[in-house]
Amino acid sequence: MKKISFLLIFFIGFVNAQKLSSSEISIINKGDINAALPIYQTTDSHQHKTLLSLSTEIDPADPNTVTLVKRMKESLLSTDGGVGIAAPQVGINRKVIWVQRFDKEGNPLEYFINPVIVWRSELQNLGPEGDLSIPDFRDQFYRSKVIQLEYTDLKGQKYSEIVEGFTAVIFQHEIDHLFGILISDKKEKEKNDSYKKVDAFKKSDSTTR
Repeated sequence: MKKISFLLIFFIGFVNAQKLSSSEISIINKGDINAALPIYQTTDSHQHKTLLSLSTEIDPADPNTVTLVKRMKESLLSTDGGVGIAAPQVGINRKVIWVQRFDKEGNPLEYFINPVIVWRSELQNLGPEGDLSIPDFRDQFYRSKVIQLEYTDLKGQKYSEIVEGFTAVIFQHEIDHLFGILISDKKEKEKNDSYKKVDAFKKSDSTTR
């Protein structure tokens, strides 16, 4: 009985932890709920603090989550060539992202609720990245070539898939936002790191299998 009671309390606490705060609900529903939400910028001290904060899971069944997802898409569409956006970039520290799927026909935009990268390949690519929240900043970054992703949709349905290439880069960039990681800070941390090119087909590899 004690074990059951503990599990019940844990479940209730988990559900309550997902509830949006009154301030979050206010931001999500401010103005025209069918319009884009303003994109936060690092040049504003208050907005920068939000961008550096850790995001928590969100309840897919909450009607406000639906509104947030829709408005985030409008925010992304309002940009000049943006390929992804995360909820912290519109002032909500919750785990929601939009990604343009260059790995699918038609390059559709898709949303992801509570996304988690459960595996990353050791093989990395080096490529350019910019950020909708960091004006006039662009640089080269290392990202895993392949990732395994788990997430849910607005109906609470769970999914798992393998993503690679440029789309995998976008996922990694947006999920970094959920941990308060900005590419400007990432570049500073990478300065002391060393990387070496990996030849995936070295003959020596085949002799050790």
